[in-house]
Amino acid sequence: MRTLMLKTHIRMVLLREDMTRSRDKGATAVEYGLIVALIAVVIIVAVTLLGGRLSNIFNNTANSLP
Repeated sequence: MRTLMLKTHIRMVLLREDMTRSRDKGATAVEYGLIVALIAVVIIVAVTLLGGRLSNIFNNTANSLP
């Protein structure tokens, strides 16, 4: 009887650990998604603000080449 109780307890502990790990993986994926979204917003803002200046620099460089 004790063996059955011990096996059941071990299975419950392992199941709980598996459920905790899967929740952590989901949270990690959401965090990475938010980081990627934030980086994308920063890049879009930087390109929007600096786009005209960069265009002029590239045009001047292209015109100065033989």
